[in-house]
Amino acid sequence: MVFNSLHFLVFFVIVYGLYFALQLKWQNRMLLAASYIFYAFWDWRFSSLILFSTVLNYFCGLKIYQSEDVKVRKRIVFISIAGNLFVLGFFKYFKFFIENLNGLFQYIGLSFHFTTFYIILPLGISFFTLQSLSYTIDIYRKGMKPTRDFVSFALFVSFFPQLVAGPIERAKNLLPQVLTKRAITFDRFFEGSHLFFWGLFLKVFIADNLANIVAPVFAASPPYNGLEVLLAAYAFTFQIFCDFEGYTCMARGLAKMMGFDLMLNFDLPYFVTNIQDFWNRWHISLSTWVRDYVYMPIFFSIRKVNANLRISITILITMAIMGLWHGASWIFIIWGLYHGVLLVACKVIRDNCRDWIKPKSIIGQRLWAGLRMLFMFQLITFGMLIFRAQWGRQIFDMTRAMVFHLSWFDGATRMIGQIAGYTCILILVQVFQYMKKDLLVVLKSQIPLRVCFYYACLILLTFYGDFGADEFIYFQF
Repeated sequence: MVFNSLHFLVFFVIVYGLYFALQLKWQNRMLLAASYIFYAFWDWRFSSLILFSTVLNYFCGLKIYQSEDVKVRKRIVFISIAGNLFVLGFFKYFKFFIENLNGLFQYIGLSFHFTTFYIILPLGISFFTLQSLSYTIDIYRKGMKPTRDFVSFALFVSFFPQLVAGPIERAKNLLPQVLTKRAITFDRFFEGSHLFFWGLFLKVFIADNLANIVAPVFAASPPYNGLEVLLAAYAFTFQIFCDFEGYTCMARGLAKMMGFDLMLNFDLPYFVTNIQDFWNRWHISLSTWVRDYVYMPIFFSIRKVNANLRISITILITMAIMGLWHGASWIFIIWGLYHGVLLVACKVIRDNCRDWIKPKSIIGQRLWAGLRMLFMFQLITFGMLIFRAQWGRQIFDMTRAMVFHLSWFDGATRMIGQIAGYTCILILVQVFQYMKKDLLVVLKSQIPLRVCFYYACLILLTFYGDFGADEFIYFQF
């Protein structure tokens, strides 16, 4: 049951009607039941994993808070981390590691072979695992107090708008909203409706139509035409943004209509002049989670090396882990390391070369910023090509084609026109958001302009939206 389906529309109308009719205590109970029903539409058997994570972290959080013994606290937080990562590792990475271990044995000439078997990847396991795990770690660090209200904590873990693809909420933000009465106003309802509609447009009109352009290129075998690969990479760069941002907007919109405020997950990530700023704006809930719970522990565990080398090693390890989080594949690890190298290079350049080019005039500064923004978009696009590749060799073949076989091909004009047609409204909106420094610039515009915008988007959705497309890309992570 995806947000862009008739089943979900019926589901949410029923849930929203009940939500208005109930008081806080029963609102939470109803939302908890609705969240498990929502998840069970994919596979009810894996609801037990959400329950396991909930029970484990609920009781571990209480035990950590109640104990003043450092060793006991460490033991309990270790149980929480190990329990969560064991479940995540078994379902997501077991086959990957066994296959690579068997490949290693074969390479060194050993006949030993581990048996692999098919394991279904539970929907959203990477998201709700990290969300619930941060709760016990924050309690261990004495950054928050646990709740004794099991229903409220269970709702925090399984809240259906952001259950399967984030944003990855922190208990400090979402749990207090679960525990207290929510304010539902017309302003919140209209803002939530705007976010949901915009997210639906991003997903159904832009992302799913671009997917029809991208998929054939990446499904093909070499030799490749470099220009076709380049256009497909540009198309995928917009596709994955619109797909994931579309989900996030719809999730935030649904939550907003019920009085909840979910964290911002994307903040104009393609309008950046350096890779560090990109990660401050792209998948913010994951990048900040990794910063707080992966980067910092690794950084403080590395000793006896100079500061710059220490930072570089930590960045590379962290980004490799972030890549692996996206999927059990060397492709994602390569993608993570690619971004790790860019982040290290960014630090070196900022430390040593930042004043080499520093225009004094306003026009010169804007031109320089625009050139850096354009250059960064190319680096991000190449990263997206790595992310989308089907196998490792394809990255090499496609890169070689873009360098040595960049030529016009039959259908190039049509492909360029389709990409421009599907993305023009997005680009126009984001330019205004960037200029006004306000992501809600459309909602705050004059009524006639708003009416024209919604009407145009509705027409495009109705006649050109791909409502029969696949699920959101990040459902597989």
